[in-house]
Amino acid sequence: MSYDYIIIGAGSAGSILAARLSEDPATRVLLLEAGGSDRSFWFDMPAGYARNYFNPETNWMYSTEPEPGMAGRKIYTPRGKVLGGSGSINAMIWVRGQRRDFDDWRDAGNPGWGYDDVLPWFRKLENHPLGDTEWHSSRGKVGITPMKGQTHPICDRFIEAARELQLPVSDDFNGAEFEGAGIYETNIGRGRRQSSSKTYLKPALKRPNLTMRLKVDVTRIVIDDSGRATGVEIRANGVTETLSAAREVILSAGAVGSPKLLMLSGIGDPAELAQHGIQVKAALPAVGGGLQDHLCASYYYRANVPTLNDELRPWWGKLWAGMRYVLNRKGPLALSVNQAGGFFRTASAGDAPNIQLYFNPMSYRIPASTKAKLEPEPYPGFLLAFNSCRPDSRGRISLASADPLAAPLIRPNYLSTGRDCQEVIEASRLIRRFMQAPALRAITAEEVTPGPGCDSDEAMLAHLRQEGGSIYHLCGSCAMGPDPATSVVDAELRVHGIRGLRVVDASVFPNITSGNINAPVMMVAEKAAAMITGR
Repeated sequence: MSYDYIIIGAGSAGSILAARLSEDPATRVLLLEAGGSDRSFWFDMPAGYARNYFNPETNWMYSTEPEPGMAGRKIYTPRGKVLGGSGSINAMIWVRGQRRDFDDWRDAGNPGWGYDDVLPWFRKLENHPLGDTEWHSSRGKVGITPMKGQTHPICDRFIEAARELQLPVSDDFNGAEFEGAGIYETNIGRGRRQSSSKTYLKPALKRPNLTMRLKVDVTRIVIDDSGRATGVEIRANGVTETLSAAREVILSAGAVGSPKLLMLSGIGDPAELAQHGIQVKAALPAVGGGLQDHLCASYYYRANVPTLNDELRPWWGKLWAGMRYVLNRKGPLALSVNQAGGFFRTASAGDAPNIQLYFNPMSYRIPASTKAKLEPEPYPGFLLAFNSCRPDSRGRISLASADPLAAPLIRPNYLSTGRDCQEVIEASRLIRRFMQAPALRAITAEEVTPGPGCDSDEAMLAHLRQEGGSIYHLCGSCAMGPDPATSVVDAELRVHGIRGLRVVDASVFPNITSGNINAPVMMVAEKAAAMITGR
């Protein structure tokens, strides 16, 4: 069967594209998703993401190859395998990034992608309680909840600590002041997750010209002898089919899935394709390269006052929180656990914030076993975590084999530059500085991990290598740029050298943005839909 557009991946970007492109009733759109439905209470409730952290039914559950910069460890890398993609299983922090992130996109040879260019598309996404302002909009589809006034009381201690240290405070990270301490906004509306699947795709599926197929593996993009993408080959229920696209194939499979599928289709580094016996359709050595991620480390503290640990660890606390959520969509289950934080400068920063902090009024460990659950620590506790905003290190996504069902090789190449190593040491010092502020010192019984013995630069760096991990912001593996030798798509997100094929997802980022990347991914999709339709 033939369609006008075939979209591969119903994640944060693909769901928006399907909704926007199908607004024209004369346009036939097919949306393909490898995962299943998100019709579940656990995808509506914001705290439900903990249930999907190790769920192979909704999560690809990737791991990196052994990372030299991380003590040779394999780093867990969850990716959404469900309607809404990773936007259905993330922690819902709504951060756009700072001006320079997007100005750098523009300055890398991508006209139309500077901060002033993308701001209207960020605003277009939002249904914001502040209404129509210079920075926000009330007319978008994605409900936004500023958590101010709803967070656990100890979050106020973090903000007060910033003031005591004479560090800036921001009332709105997505407004005029990016830099400083504050309370995060979330893509939560009336106590429910606001993924693009829920807000864009669900209402659009009522249209007769939009078809969606779930649990379908796309095995390759079909490219004719003239160099045009004409459709896709899929495998569903053991049957292989070929589907035709009259206008375009749009790849929105994410920073891991999109480069993998390009390579399986003969688009990539000729030397790598030759290793797997894949015929070259377009020689683009940058496919899979340029991979970036935010690397995170957490410092754990025992508190001398109640925290969310006390509310959510005992069974009766879980029951009470569940009742509050079911009855009125209120309480800790209606919020993100990442409640306070902000963006700060260290000595390596230059003229813009270079470190993001997360202050969580609950402390929990990432389980070593995929069969374990995320559980609060058995004492009153909280954690303070960091990541660098704009790390230099870049890695690669590669094929493990020509088998379309084989997981790709993920090599982020963490901490591979001297600047990145220096920044994480400075970030560790910043956390210790915060913890010496009177407001936080007054509620702290002890630093549990890494503990006071971890005080030298060498020890702090070693702690990150041994205990740190991804904060799941993979991007850049099909980067946008003008030169086919160093990029994969142009400023219109069209794949170099192949007609009728675009990539629209986090993989097109020329550089990682400062903060959580779900909002920028949705922005890219809104802007791309307008490019495709000429609107």
